[in-house]
Amino acid sequence: MNRPLAAGTDRDFRTDRLLDVLVPTRDRPTELAVTLAGLAAQEGVPGFGVVVSDQSDGEPGYAHPAAATMVRALRHRGHPVLLTRRLPRRGLAEHRAALLTASAARYVLCLDDDVWLEPGTLRRLVTAISELDCGFVGNAVHGLSYLDDVRPQTHRHYQEWTGRPLPERIRPGTPEWDRAQIHSAANLLHVTEALALSPGEWRAYKVSWIGGCVLFDRAKLLDSGGFDFWHRVPEQHQGEDVAAQLTVLARHGGAGVLPSGAYHLESPTTVTERDVEAWEIVLADHDATPGVPHHPPHDGG
Repeated sequence: MNRPLAAGTDRDFRTDRLLDVLVPTRDRPTELAVTLAGLAAQEGVPGFGVVVSDQSDGEPGYAHPAAATMVRALRHRGHPVLLTRRLPRRGLAEHRAALLTASAARYVLCLDDDVWLEPGTLRRLVTAISELDCGFVGNAVHGLSYLDDVRPQTHRHYQEWTGRPLPERIRPGTPEWDRAQIHSAANLLHVTEALALSPGEWRAYKVSWIGGCVLFDRAKLLDSGGFDFWHRVPEQHQGEDVAAQLTVLARHGGAGVLPSGAYHLESPTTVTERDVEAWEIVLADHDATPGVPHHPPHDGG
């Protein structure tokens, strides 16, 4: 029988680490177990922490024996894990804001609860953000059920950075906004295969936003407002991750990293009430506020 699982405490967790992984979850015990299993298999970033914040309708997902075992595996391998509940629910942005306050690490990885990371992913992302010195880097998630669905018309949106990513002010209706098309289905896998990279080689490319697996420089994320816009958006929203990334892009720049080691589990969403795009409200506020720095899109690299 599975013994009770210690939750950990905020006081023990908030230490000066290189990296914390922040995982919001709701009603997904199986997917959460897979996500944690991917983290437990990571090497090359010793001592990273994990915060799991649960908003399940019943018992928390980390109480499931499979997820609990992966929590114990992480702790056994030297990774502190903090297990929390964030109730009542006040929306996705508020949940991410609460997770962010739990960390004092230099970098924070916002990882969805339905993403498996292949070994080596964390090391590559940390290496990339350290070398690029930008606001965030990310791995777009692959949908392997689309592996045979090749969409060459999306590959034109792949553009590499040849130096440090520069700040970009990106808005809907621009060519830069359409970069997100390369992250649908298995498009990025097909682009990666065509590049035929050597083992250990990676590339940084231009993005508008990335879903599911984004590593932020925590200080730069906070400088850009973090997720504090949560109180300005209705509880039934989506696109909170897009809103934060667009704000960080405008101040500090960001990049996608290829190859991506992030794989989407393709489970049904647990966010069924998503009446509002949070990024629309946040962008409207920024564009209407005098004195907010606006950086024109940069076409060089």
